[in-house]
Amino acid sequence: MVRLAILASGNGTNAQRISEYFSESDSVKVECIIFNVKGAYVAERAKKLGVPAYYFGRSDFYQNGAVLDFLKAHDVDWVILAGFLWLVPEDIINAYPNRIINIHPALLPSYGGKGMYGSHVHEAVVANHEKESGITIHIIDDQYDRGKTLFQAKCDVTPEDTPETLAEKIHLLEQKYFPVVIEKTVLG
Repeated sequence: MVRLAILASGNGTNAQRISEYFSESDSVKVECIIFNVKGAYVAERAKKLGVPAYYFGRSDFYQNGAVLDFLKAHDVDWVILAGFLWLVPEDIINAYPNRIINIHPALLPSYGGKGMYGSHVHEAVVANHEKESGITIHIIDDQYDRGKTLFQAKCDVTPEDTPETLAEKIHLLEQKYFPVVIEKTVLG
């Protein structure tokens, strides 16, 4: 059984989709959801799904090693970033080399980097009159939105699109592809 830990910061729709996707799997299990924003709705989603959820603050990630200790204690094999907005600390990257997967709401390397998340990405894509956007699922490294690309899916951006309508298109791609790519990657 491959055990996943999902790291999230906000609403948790991708965490929910991943948890639902693997809920009946004999090969992959969502061991827990870790969130870093008190009151994040992802904790409510986890509760409804019956997935244990845990809050860890900044010092737990960057100073005292509590998150890494927790991951090891729960025999986590892979870490999945689903709307997690902090740079993953080096100790976790080193403990999970090539085993931390992220999703980004754009076609990297475009529209990536610090501060480029959620609506910020969609606003920039629309403002620059891009003809297409999409998602990038990738293995992370020690920089925001870099690392080996595992998968990309595209969607058209029309002159009528707003950041909100583009976000809806991107969300559909995330929901469709993220769990499938995770499964293919973690099962080799």
